[in-house]
Amino acid sequence: MPDDSSDTRGNEAPTRREYVKYGGALVGGGLLAGCAGDSGPDGDDGSTGAGTPTTTPESDETPTPEAAETGTEADTEDTSYSVTMEPMGTVEFDESPENWVSYLSTYGDMGIALGKADSLQGLWDPEGMPNVFYDALPDVDVSFEDVAPISGGGQFDKEIFYELDADVHLFDPNWLGVLADDWGEDEIEEIATGVSPFLGNYIRRRGDDWHDYQYYSLYDAFEKVADAFDERERYEALASIHDEIQATIEETLPPSAERPTVGLVSVNSKFEEATFYTYPVQDGNNHKQYRDLGMRGAFDDHIEGSYGQFDYEQMLEVDPDAIVFQYGFSHVSTEEFESKMQTMREDSVGSQLSAVQNDRLYRGGTSYQGPVINLFQTEAAARQFYPEAFGEWNGMETLREEELTLFDRQRVADIVNGEI
Repeated sequence: MPDDSSDTRGNEAPTRREYVKYGGALVGGGLLAGCAGDSGPDGDDGSTGAGTPTTTPESDETPTPEAAETGTEADTEDTSYSVTMEPMGTVEFDESPENWVSYLSTYGDMGIALGKADSLQGLWDPEGMPNVFYDALPDVDVSFEDVAPISGGGQFDKEIFYELDADVHLFDPNWLGVLADDWGEDEIEEIATGVSPFLGNYIRRRGDDWHDYQYYSLYDAFEKVADAFDERERYEALASIHDEIQATIEETLPPSAERPTVGLVSVNSKFEEATFYTYPVQDGNNHKQYRDLGMRGAFDDHIEGSYGQFDYEQMLEVDPDAIVFQYGFSHVSTEEFESKMQTMREDSVGSQLSAVQNDRLYRGGTSYQGPVINLFQTEAAARQFYPEAFGEWNGMETLREEELTLFDRQRVADIVNGEI
């Protein structure tokens, strides 16, 4: 942690990094205000102390009127901008952030979609990022080899934020308090004012009792992040592709009565113990692709809350037409997934499931999806649920196909690479 005694800013003009950090200080005491029903600060940055200081000429010469006018214009030019998002309120930026930190692949994917992969410094778990989707984009190179994990034993290490010294943290700050018992408003404010501001909203799942402020859709949140990075053109290009896909889905979906029932099950279930974590189709970004595809959730009427625990007998009572294993793309290899499926096929009760008998056991998406991940996960689900309408699902290689795709891979790659 930096020593306060080493602060030598004095009356010097703030650097870009200092302006970004202290420009966000206005959100300090109100970071957790959303939990108390407060709408947060109004965005007035008058108390940030980040204004341009008065300078004194080194020479005693009186400047000419022309020189004085030119100097005034240079000194008063304001390139700052702001982004307003709950629960932080208004966050000020002097220039686009150069380095950034994210939690997982929701906001991590947003930054990558905006061409910022090389400046990503930290993630909760870099190994949990679904690289398979980036690998399916031509001429896009995304590596998390040099991205630092910001968790330690399932907790946040405050020191790592100081060490990374990022320009912005793409987190809902209230979520930090949920994740880590030793994090509260004081710790969040310390990082927001001493390092750099937070920007983010927990959009994964709606209805959590700690989140009583505005939720955002995926593309509403993505727009805020794009504005923070000053990447409006990339955002609009990807939003256009998303809109085209939604229109195609609406035109192509079979009638509701002809759609299969689909059971959502975690790939992290205890297969050897025959204990399965099951989900209803939820409101929020985690199941966006399933709702967009009009999925008939097999467990929707059988679970109270956000998930349930079923054994084979309970699964068989519902007997979904197909089963999709959430986190199947990000948390297991092809070999690991097939091993789990074989355990289900060999069970005396599991083998009776219609999805097993009809070979409709599929790898499913991560619930932490940004715009690029969502495009792929939507296409995967479309093929898994409705092969006659959208084309057969032939495993992970389907993601690399160039025909019968919902979106142009090269077009998305060009946007990520800045060729818009």
